[in-house]
Amino acid sequence: MVFRGQALGKYRILEPLGSGGFGTVYLAEDTWIDKRVAIKVPHRQTLDFGELLREPRLLAALNHPNIVTVITAEKQDGVFFIVMEYVPGETLETIILERGPLDLTQALDYTCQIVNAVDHAHKQNVIHRDLRPANIFVTERGLLKVGDFGTSRFLELAAHGTTVIGSPPYMAPEQFDGRAVFGSDLYSVGVTIYQMLTGQLPYDMPAPSDLDKLRTGELVHSARLINPAIPASIDHVILKALHHDVDQRYQHAEAILDDILAARHDLVRRPTTPATVPTPAASVRRHTPVRGTPRAIETPRPTPVRAPAGSAVANRFCWHCRKPLPSRAGRCPFCGESQ
Repeated sequence: MVFRGQALGKYRILEPLGSGGFGTVYLAEDTWIDKRVAIKVPHRQTLDFGELLREPRLLAALNHPNIVTVITAEKQDGVFFIVMEYVPGETLETIILERGPLDLTQALDYTCQIVNAVDHAHKQNVIHRDLRPANIFVTERGLLKVGDFGTSRFLELAAHGTTVIGSPPYMAPEQFDGRAVFGSDLYSVGVTIYQMLTGQLPYDMPAPSDLDKLRTGELVHSARLINPAIPASIDHVILKALHHDVDQRYQHAEAILDDILAARHDLVRRPTTPATVPTPAASVRRHTPVRGTPRAIETPRPTPVRAPAGSAVANRFCWHCRKPLPSRAGRCPFCGESQ
């Protein structure tokens, strides 16, 4: 349908980036302003135009630094397509496959960015339904962007999906019955944390005969059995997110963030190894916790500079540009973002 070098209005197709069940994504160039963008071409071009616009209209409601931005939707030469922000870098899936388990501080940093994105989407009444590392992009600066909301639905329009959608290893038990709720995305977050810290999935792709065990929680085991270095407090977060009963699972994304922040606070105050001092390029600062705004975590990553064992890390860095902040600054003097 679309080929390399083809022009769709002012956009020139450069190369395919990937394909899924709902469409193919291409790298393209906006020839007017010499900017690279990602273009998604839905497979089903015969749908009513209003139906084709459902996805970009849904995505336009999501405006968050950890979510891939939708720029516009167009139809040129009979081809409908969605123009999105192009995120250079690797997917989280590729990083895990190539490097294995991630460092704890890096995994917690990534977790909080993912949860920020999910929390924002849920507050817009949007559920993702196919959250997994392959749909999470990591920039060279360590900023995560959640993409592929093509399977999403407005919760107000479809509180319980009637179609089984998702990737089986990351799907909550209720999704196999055609239901998708807020807690389904949080289950997927739990699987992703588990995979980041162990390099493995909590269980293989469930076979039909395994669904009863999945629904009773028999397939899920502690991540500490694979990686004993995982703190018990973080393992508790994972197991709660992976609870087979949606009512016993986390009910809100921000609750996961709160538990991660509390666990990290204890780990920083009582480290088992010498603490490390963060650098501006390796930290993300959480927003002021006002409902409806994103939050992130200030997470140190290892550097050659060491702080005395048992000392707390007090330096503050902007969540957006990651430059050092003056004491008690409410706004970054470099980029102007509220902290």
